[in-house]
This record gives sequence, C-alpha cells and structure tokens, in this order.
Amino acid sequence: MKITSAKVFVGGPAKNYVTLKIMTDQDIYGLGDATLNNRETLPAQYLTDYLIPNLIGMDPRNSEDIWQFFFKGAYFKRGPIAMAAFGAIDMALWDIKGKLANMPLYQLFGGKSREGAMVYAHATGSDLEDLLDSISYFVEQGYKAVRVQCGIPGMPTASYGVSESKADVKNYITNFSGVKPKIEVWDTERYMRYMPHTLERIREHVGPDIKVLHDVHHRLRPREAAAFAKQVESVGLFWLEDPTPADDQDALKLLRQHSTVPVAIGEVFNSIWDCNKLIENELIDFIRVAVTYAGGITHVKRIVDLAGLHHVRTGFHGAPSHSPLCMAAQAHLNAWAPNFGIQEYLILGTPECDALFPSEHRMAGGLMYVSDAPGLGVDFNETEAARYSYTAGSHPVVRLEDGTLWNY
Repeated sequence: MKITSAKVFVGGPAKNYVTLKIMTDQDIYGLGDATLNNRETLPAQYLTDYLIPNLIGMDPRNSEDIWQFFFKGAYFKRGPIAMAAFGAIDMALWDIKGKLANMPLYQLFGGKSREGAMVYAHATGSDLEDLLDSISYFVEQGYKAVRVQCGIPGMPTASYGVSESKADVKNYITNFSGVKPKIEVWDTERYMRYMPHTLERIREHVGPDIKVLHDVHHRLRPREAAAFAKQVESVGLFWLEDPTPADDQDALKLLRQHSTVPVAIGEVFNSIWDCNKLIENELIDFIRVAVTYAGGITHVKRIVDLAGLHHVRTGFHGAPSHSPLCMAAQAHLNAWAPNFGIQEYLILGTPECDALFPSEHRMAGGLMYVSDAPGLGVDFNETEAARYSYTAGSHPVVRLEDGTLWNY
C-alpha cells in the first residue's frame, strides 16, 4: 500500500481550518487537521513544500516510522508550525489505519474506558449578573462543567474571553479578525481584588455539583498566582488554568507550596519535552495539549501515558480553531484514556461546519459520544471547501495600563 498524493485545503465557515487529505493506491484516504490559530498559512505551506513530496510512495500503515522520519529527520525540531504539520499527517495516517481495520480509532487504542466523555462550556459575562445568566444557560443545556470568565470593574478593556458589551453572548468567542491585533489592557490588582469574591458568588449560584473552571490565561506572576490560588481554595474549582506562564516551570512549585487548587496547563505546548517535568514532578493536575499542534495522535498518546503514571489527567484544548477532525481525534482518545479528565468544547455544529465535515459524533447532556464509524469518523466535503478561502487574523495583544507589553 502506497501514498499516491496529498492535498492541503485552507478555509472554512468563519475559520481558517487547514485540512490535509492523503490518498492511497487503494482509494482509501485519510484526513488530518493542521490548523494553527492565526498562523494557518505556515503549516499549510510547510506541508505543501516540504512534507508532502516526501510522503509520496510511503506505506501509510507505517505511521510510527513516518512520524519519526519527519521529526528525527529534521535538524530543527519541534515548534508549533512543524508539530501542527506532523500532527496533520499522523492524524490522517491513523484515519487510514482505522479504515483498513474497519474499526473506530478508540478500538485500535485499546477500546473504550467510558461511553460519554465530560465536556465543559465557556460561560462569559461583561459583569457578574451577565455571567450568572450565561452559566445558567449552559447548566440548563445539560452541561456538568462550565468555565467562567467575567468582566472586571474598572478595567480599561474587556479581560480575556469576555465580550465588551452586555448582551446575549452565551457562545461568545473572541474576535481574532484583522492582521493588526486588538489591544487589551490588563490590571492585575483589580483582577485579584475582584475575581476571588466573584468565584465565591458563582459557587453559591450553581451549588456544589457543577464543576467550575477558571482561566487566568498566563496573566499572573508566580507569587501572585500562588496568592490567588490560596484565596480561591474554598470555591472548590475543578481547575485553575494557566495561572502563570509555564515557560518558567519551576514557578509552579511556589503555587504547589501554598495551595491545593488543581492546576491545568499545556494548551500552547508542542511536545512531551515541554511538559514532561511538570508531569513527572506532579506540578500540574491536568495536561491541556491538543492533538493538532502537539504532533498528532502518536505523540499525544505518549503524553497521555506519561501523565497517567503521575496522577495527571487529560483536559485537551478545544478552541474553535481546532477543526472537527482534531476534535474527533481527541474524542477517540477521550473514550480510551484511563486518565481522562475533561474536554474543552466550543460549539462547532453549525449547518455550514456540519456540511464541510459530516460525522456522527455527538454531544448530549454535557457528554461527548464518539462515532463507531471506521477511522476518525469524520468526512470532508471538497465541494463545500471550495466555498471558503483564507482570511488573515491575529490574537489580541495585552498591555498594562502604563503601556508595558504583557502576556496574552
């Protein structure tokens, strides 16, 4: 069996999905996702110019050797662009493997550990009242876990993940349009004065059974993160996400010394070497990598296995930049992983997205149920894909009130 061709598609409904399709001489094809949010053309070009020419003629069943060929064969390794491209190839090869076996991927991993995998929604509000309405909406929809982000009084601009206006923003997603980024202004002292009390109010509102998550999004220094975590212990958070930038991994030791709040980190990690010390030293409780830009199923499965040895659970990234292909790959891993924790889930199921990526994966009652179709269980409609093209965009840039650049 040989790979005969491969093609990259960029675009989607209000998204720049990067979709890889690998064809074989047996007319079986595999699909993979290489979407790197707001840098989508880079992995697409890397695939087209460098990787696909090397794929032609390879046996797609040798997914391990092909992964090693691209990773070890590159002098300059890792990084989000390369790993997203490797991840798309690996995902597509696993898709082919599942179709050849006539099995869903979770069966190739070792079968199911659970029927439905718990997901969490994003509740947001420009103020506390608005946020409580958003939380109630998702709880009524059957979600058992909700991430909560609230506007901070006196903050010059909306904080991370929060709409600038009070409105019906139950499914609010940050606007990343435009090459030149929007500017967000951040004030740590205001945040640390306001948010602990707000989280306490949220816990009173939802009761003890709803799982509450909160994302600091790298905004605090290590001492501040430790102090904040200590303040919110009584809330019983399911996790505190990215309390401080993980570039300085020793910083998490300070937080651990002062608080037992569960910590989730890793959505910007690209490899096992970005997180192995955090896992081995048990400085985190949830690992947040994504299958797309952490090198695909082959590599992420290694991270999951390592995490399982150290009481660390999965909490895969699930931003809207991940296409249904990435979310399907993660759904299969979630069904299998003995150390599954939770899955981030932002609503993808618009009619346009369903037409582009038909599948029978479904979400009900706050749980994700994986399809039993062979492989990933997602198809790709090239006719629909022709309707879309690339639109440039950027994440916001964060500055302090005096203009100092800060962490996004």
